[in-house]
Amino acid sequence: MNYLSVAQMAKKWGISERSVRKYCAENKIPGAFMTGKTWNIPENAEKPERKNKKSDKPKNLLERLRAEKSSQIKGGIYHKIQIELTYNSNHIEGSKLSRDQTRYIFETNTIGTENDALNVDDIIETANHFKCIDMTIDNAKYKLTEKFIKELHFALKSGTTDSRKDRFNVGEYKKLPNEAGGQETASPETVEQKIKELLKSYNQKSGHTLEEIIDFHYQFETLHPFQDGNGRVGRLIMFKECLKNNIVPFIIDDDLKMFYYRGLSEWNNEKGYLIDTCLSAQDKFKMYLDYFKVPYIE
Repeated sequence: MNYLSVAQMAKKWGISERSVRKYCAENKIPGAFMTGKTWNIPENAEKPERKNKKSDKPKNLLERLRAEKSSQIKGGIYHKIQIELTYNSNHIEGSKLSRDQTRYIFETNTIGTENDALNVDDIIETANHFKCIDMTIDNAKYKLTEKFIKELHFALKSGTTDSRKDRFNVGEYKKLPNEAGGQETASPETVEQKIKELLKSYNQKSGHTLEEIIDFHYQFETLHPFQDGNGRVGRLIMFKECLKNNIVPFIIDDDLKMFYYRGLSEWNNEKGYLIDTCLSAQDKFKMYLDYFKVPYIE
């Protein structure tokens, strides 16, 4: 093996000697070693790629969420979404925890209270929902599957009172008939096949529009495949699919709850009710993105 000096390699690569020394010091040139104060560089070494600082910045919401999740940044958009999505989605389903209590659990992994009597399941499902959001971020780019949907349900309901009931299948489809908004849903005997058919139809396309994601949500909620937790799992799926398709996601908050329910009940007659509700929620979410300077497509 023949070796070249820093000066020789700098001339060969067309860069400064300082840059070559820096690459050597950072172990970016395999096989380079120092003798005394002199670097010896294999003559066939390839020039390390220089990072483009602009390209290192997250290009969209998903990249930002993954970066902040990985680095455990406090007070960023990841932090905001964990609290707002968890609080509002649980609140729709009857959780009595306040937004501040939800934030406290996320930030400290503890619950502090002096006079309030808190429901243990509310606390467990809040902590579980944080994990579910992480799952949607980690799996955002993957195709939506039956296995992932069941894993979301398992993560959400594990450790709750429901999970200790014989009739309740955590991470599995319902054993008993249930209703959604007073309407009949898929029977326990048919729900698995209907979910498979729904996913097969949905996954025929690699990309989806906002309306197609909302339509999947309606179909999923109509089937109501799990004994409980369908609304939260369904809204997590919408969040995941928006991230996958680079669509601004949205959070249905208390002010939109009744419009959301009306939109679901009227979907087959007038899709505009639910679409407009989701667009209103999306407009609010864009305010978060603007504040945290996260780029998005209009």
